[in-house]
Amino acid sequence: MAEVSALSPSPPGGMFSGTLESLSGLGDDASSLGSDSEINGQAMRRTDKYGFLGGAQYSESNEKETSVEVARHRETKWLEMFKNWDKWIARRFPKVKLRCRKGIPSSLRARAWQLLSNSEELLKTNLGKFEELEREQGDPKWLDIIEKDLHRQFPFHEMFAARGGYGQQDLYRILKAYTVYRPEEGYCQAQAPVAAVLLMHMPAEQAFWCLVQICEKYLPGYYSAGLEAIQLDGEIFFSLLRRVCPMAYRHLKKFKIDPILYMTEWFMCIFSRTLPWACVLRVWDMFFCEGVKIVFRVGLVLLKQMLGSVDKLRELQGMYETMERLRNIPPDAIREDALVLEVTSLPVTEALIDRECSVQVRKWRESRGELTHQLSPRLHGTRAIHEQKRRAAAISSGGSLSFLGGPAPQPGPLLAHDSGLR
Repeated sequence: MAEVSALSPSPPGGMFSGTLESLSGLGDDASSLGSDSEINGQAMRRTDKYGFLGGAQYSESNEKETSVEVARHRETKWLEMFKNWDKWIARRFPKVKLRCRKGIPSSLRARAWQLLSNSEELLKTNLGKFEELEREQGDPKWLDIIEKDLHRQFPFHEMFAARGGYGQQDLYRILKAYTVYRPEEGYCQAQAPVAAVLLMHMPAEQAFWCLVQICEKYLPGYYSAGLEAIQLDGEIFFSLLRRVCPMAYRHLKKFKIDPILYMTEWFMCIFSRTLPWACVLRVWDMFFCEGVKIVFRVGLVLLKQMLGSVDKLRELQGMYETMERLRNIPPDAIREDALVLEVTSLPVTEALIDRECSVQVRKWRESRGELTHQLSPRLHGTRAIHEQKRRAAAISSGGSLSFLGGPAPQPGPLLAHDSGLR
């Protein structure tokens, strides 16, 4: 359970003023990386196309590049979708899903993520709210811990390399604002890398509302005290593994390696600290569109690749060797296109996840009693969020719900309306 405590909502820490003074005073020249030679052995810092200066997620220049013509063609298609977004989601969602699976153009990724998550509309209905949250003093028990965590978030990325730089300041603003917005939730350390990825693509206010949607719609309960939601999903994940890759399942069971030991960081950070960066972006594109199903599938694909053959298991003769492999997946073992192909073809549906969730909740109650926290229903991606929004609009206007086609999401831990999509 060491991994759980490492990513759990942080305990009360020391006093902190709730301002950015202690960060901004360091200046942009105070790097959290140290000397340039620690990055890549060169006097000059050169970033890859994603902004990384070095480290495990630095991308070599020999990566496959999309031609300018193809890139412009894809951008045009996405811009056309943006013009009539609600109609595309309501009437042509399979096409939206397909385009997300192909990869969102980097120039449009920020807007696409906000539309897919409906965070853009959330921001518009809460104009000025982020600034209001920033002006609040905040709870000192969270703020000191947030400040201490800032330099750990992608220290080899140009946005976060400098202590007290604009990237770390914006990250602090977002995480502090969330503790004020949801004081009952507070701060969980796994929120920091998620917020940092969002900040790499959009300004702080947009990133904040996107984080809110991830925490409340996509992964509800993941960052709450006790981490019951992630523990439940660990049991669901292990049960699905038995179907998808019995060999990996038997190996992990043989050495008594609980899923919480290796999948906690994968799921809570949405693989942002695990995969090569090109893969991270493709996973996030699909995640924002299709929801937590993608997180389960990626985890299952990784276990199939790492533990799915006799030859691979021959090298892993115990718990230690297996955990080392799962915690340090070789970047060259994960190819972007191959990963996406495996993920999109894996027969793990929303309905299957929900059914297995019901089974695991029942087992939890039989063995441990009632859940400490009532888990909110989670929504399986864009279409479920869109349908919830339309239902809310229909109810507020006193209209009929019959045009929506299908029942409302059932209440209960982690259950959601089954969209019928793989």
